[in-house]
Amino acid sequence: MIGSAFTLKQLEALIWVADLGSFRKAATHLNTTQPNISSRIAGLEKTLGLPLMQRDTGSVRLTAKGAEITAQARVVLREADAVLHIAGRPDLHTDRIRLGVTELVAYTWLREFMRRVSDAFPNVSIELTVDLSRNLDKELASGTLDLAIQTAPFTVETTGQIDLGAYPFAWVAAPDVAAKPVDLYAQPILTHARGTVAYSELRDRLGDRAQIVPSNALMSSLHMVLDGMGIAVLPQIIAQEHIASGALIALPIDWLPSPLRFAARFQSHNASATVQAAARIASAVATDHISRSAV
Repeated sequence: MIGSAFTLKQLEALIWVADLGSFRKAATHLNTTQPNISSRIAGLEKTLGLPLMQRDTGSVRLTAKGAEITAQARVVLREADAVLHIAGRPDLHTDRIRLGVTELVAYTWLREFMRRVSDAFPNVSIELTVDLSRNLDKELASGTLDLAIQTAPFTVETTGQIDLGAYPFAWVAAPDVAAKPVDLYAQPILTHARGTVAYSELRDRLGDRAQIVPSNALMSSLHMVLDGMGIAVLPQIIAQEHIASGALIALPIDWLPSPLRFAARFQSHNASATVQAAARIASAVATDHISRSAV
């Protein structure tokens, strides 16, 4: 038996320094200090009697033996998570999930998702970022997010991904605007930000003559169309309650951008059990929400 020769926290520190390439970044991820991370790594190296990392100016690299031990450390931490699962003690998970979502998720089912994660893991905290999908991709790549719930296409490859379904678009306008003949070249068209699939497809469809008004904030576009400042092509899910109330009119335009396809994305090789469980919870919540919205 190895007794208390080393701790799970030391192995955790080793993994995150290896993955993020920095003691400072590992400390930020684990919500501790850089000296604390350095102390854990130094203690582990002293116990094992060998160097695990080569520290050069501005970089950290695993030694050959360090890479082998890091791979095994991942197995140890996964098995430790399994012990809590077998014991039925999700309350003993004390992780922090750095979660990124797009505005559409924040507006629709984020609250339900957060509640279910809290019910499943009462001592796990969530640090939330709401941003454009392309920015969430960058944060996944840099290791500053653990889980992103975002829209395709993705520029960063991940080893873990759960599809969450699709959200179609709708053309809408305020009643006064909808009462006039629809001319896509005569008034502003409010829609998604530049660089998104919806914006690109709309620009390709209508060309430069159209007055396309992109916005990084879907809610701003929604409020502008409610105020009669143009027509809009928006995800139907955020417009449907206004359509039902008569505040907006669905326009009979026979072309729409491709539906928004969502996924929960993470790096499975270093994602904790709680991160992977949160992705599965996102799938269940998204499925429930889409089913309810279709009724």
